[in-house]
Amino acid sequence: MNTPKVKKGILLVNLGTPDSPATPDVRKYLREFLMDKRVIDIPFISRWMLVNLIIAPFRAPKSAKTYQELWEDRGSPLMFYGTDVQAALQQSLGEDYVVALGMRYQNPSIQVALEELRKNDVGEILVIPLFPQYASATTGSVADKVMEIVKDWQVIPTIKFVEQFLEEELFIATIKERALPLMEQTDYDHFLFSYHGVPERQIHKASNGGYCKLNDKCCATYNKKNKYCYRAQCYQTSRLIAAALGIPEEKYTVAFQSRLGKDPWIQPYADELLKQLPAMGHKKVLAFSPSFIADCLETTIEVGDEFKEEFMEAGGEQWDLVESLNNHPLWVECLKQIVLKNQSDLVNA
Repeated sequence: MNTPKVKKGILLVNLGTPDSPATPDVRKYLREFLMDKRVIDIPFISRWMLVNLIIAPFRAPKSAKTYQELWEDRGSPLMFYGTDVQAALQQSLGEDYVVALGMRYQNPSIQVALEELRKNDVGEILVIPLFPQYASATTGSVADKVMEIVKDWQVIPTIKFVEQFLEEELFIATIKERALPLMEQTDYDHFLFSYHGVPERQIHKASNGGYCKLNDKCCATYNKKNKYCYRAQCYQTSRLIAAALGIPEEKYTVAFQSRLGKDPWIQPYADELLKQLPAMGHKKVLAFSPSFIADCLETTIEVGDEFKEEFMEAGGEQWDLVESLNNHPLWVECLKQIVLKNQSDLVNA
């Protein structure tokens, strides 16, 4: 009698998106997102008042209008590209795997995705947070949520987490493939790598023995001590992309976007730096968003539209944005290689 094979579960997790660009849905999304203690890491009461009495009520209508600009016939790009990648990875891995997609905030939830894997009786689960660089507010939050859910299961399978994938060759190769057509058409005089920012205090909290706080050259190299320093990871990502595309160090800049509140966030700030570029003789700029794997508000709208407008007003001549990985076949292959590299020796009887 043949024993059925034990399947392996793959859980892909991205940040999330509102169910629609309508203000109530955007407000609901913002509340869940910003109430995460790893996103706004202040005491609960202060966080609740800030989010529910100030940010969500006043920001939701404005954000809803922006989401309407982003929304396509298929819906939110972050969502439909995620679905595309899930289906493509499932097909590539074959019937020995079950690939589920979950969002840290809103739908489909991580709980729904985990239940799908449990119904398929998987023997182990590999969780891949779709964030190239580790940060407490992203990858850390995903791990936190997954463990919160499975702790109540009677049978908990082996669970492994992919912490980061910024150094994966095919991750860098996909970005290169996206950038090359633009670089072949235009002789850019500067390149900007813009990453989502985080508060400085979160960098210091994650610092190994105070390394990031005490060493002002922390980000100049990437090593065991600053492996989880988000800023150092961003600089390392930029170095790898620049090397792949033959961009010399003096022709690119690393900056950080999307800061919130008055506390200091990691610098330099992208929105301030880009206004200085034309005066420095950088009139044609190609921008990258390597902390995002799918088009979203922060890439298409913020970097692609808003930054471009500010750059042109400052005297720039051309501003282009490299498309996100989205559903590129190389990106799907990258995920497949991550799965194969991280799978255990689960034996099928």
